[in-house]
Formats: sequence, C-alpha cells, structure tokens
Amino acid sequence: MQRPAPFNGMRHIALQVQDLEACERFYVEVLGLDVLRRAHDDLVYLTLGNDNVSLSRARRPTADDPQRLDHFGFVVDAREDVDAWHAYLLDQGVEVVRGPHDHADGGRSLYCKDPDGNTVQPLYHPSVSGQRLR
Repeated sequence: MQRPAPFNGMRHIALQVQDLEACERFYVEVLGLDVLRRAHDDLVYLTLGNDNVSLSRARRPTADDPQRLDHFGFVVDAREDVDAWHAYLLDQGVEVVRGPHDHADGGRSLYCKDPDGNTVQPLYHPSVSGQRLR
C-alpha cells in the first residue's frame, strides 16, 4: 500500500501537567499563547499561530517525575487524510489504539503507537490544516 499524502508539520503537542492552572498561566501570561478552547475543567487548548498545545490535568500526580508527554500530533491537510493514514498504518502493522474519530471542535484524528510506545496522532484540525508551510 502506498503512503498517504505527507504530514504538514508537527504543530500539536499534548502535555499532562500536575498543576493545570499554574501551567496555563505560564503558557498564556509568560510565553504569550492564547486560549483556543477550554474543553472542560481538566483540559485546555492553547494556540500560537499555527501551533497548538493541549494541557490536561495529570491523572496520577507524582512528585519525582512531574512531566508527562501524553501524545504528539502530525497535522494533515484534509479530514479524509486521517482515514487514509488509518488504512495505511493498519497495513503496515502499526498498533492503532483509537481509530479515526471526530472532535467536537471540527477536528478528526486517530492515535497509534510508535515502536517505543509513544502515542502519535495524525490530526486534521480546521485551525491549522491546509496551511502548508513548505
């Protein structure tokens, strides 16, 4: 099977944080990101132009290692690309942990694992997709 259209950048990262409110203040007030959307009390999406960061309240606080990378996303240009990547990843024997699904904000994505167990998200999102940077 041929690989689908190429990704259009890695402009999304999701972090699990110990103190959501303090981290939101840091990214917004110190670094200058804007709040894109507050999904619920435990999840906020921030934006900086073409970049998107989600901060979620960590499920299990740990003092010895507070940083948690939840997943990182590669942006695709079209909603249909998510489904094409799903078929391709399955064909390549990649573990898909959540198949293509729609988001309340108009996005569409799936989640898979890299060989080391990191979660990767091919992601269509209307605010960043289709803005080819090359």
